[in-house]
Amino acid sequence: MHALIVVSHPKSRSLSHAVAAAVAEGVSGSNPSHSVEIADLAAEGFDPRFTAADVDHHLRRASLPADVAVEQARIERADALVLVYPVYWWSMPGLLKGWIDRVFTNGWAYDEAADGRLVKKLGRLRVHLVAIGGADDGTYARHGYFGAMRTQIDHGIFDYCGAGVATSEFLLPSQEQTPDAHLGTARAIGRDLFRAPARYGTADVA
Repeated sequence: MHALIVVSHPKSRSLSHAVAAAVAEGVSGSNPSHSVEIADLAAEGFDPRFTAADVDHHLRRASLPADVAVEQARIERADALVLVYPVYWWSMPGLLKGWIDRVFTNGWAYDEAADGRLVKKLGRLRVHLVAIGGADDGTYARHGYFGAMRTQIDHGIFDYCGAGVATSEFLLPSQEQTPDAHLGTARAIGRDLFRAPARYGTADVA
């Protein structure tokens, strides 16, 4: 089994990168036959801008941009996709959102049936979300941010494409949850990556 871990943070020594590495350790340690790839969007210089070329491809008027084809091939090789990112303004960073905007294309991630119904094309993929927040659990709960982000990301993006969200983890600051504890949680996510059942997704047509 193969995992693709996508991390979005400009600093290589960030907690986000440490968490991504810990997830990878968990995957590799759980079974010697498992493999893992880390896609560092900032270091690789991925362009998140949805350009005229992306619009033309969406409208079926042009071929897929080459850099998007590379990212889709990465996902196609993976049995599980893990996104690791800091929470910016109660969502994912623009770099990661732009990666999703450009890579989860019409005709590849989803399509329309002849009768107009939505065809979800990523039903085989399992997704794991690891969000690193700066506010405490009480703040997230009090303002409804947990539900808002899960509606927006887990359901609004991945369920739309049929990709099942197996885990949606928030690593938040508290007296009990230190950075080392977060790394332990990340390793556990990696160890269980291919065992966790999907909570959303898998349908072919909606």
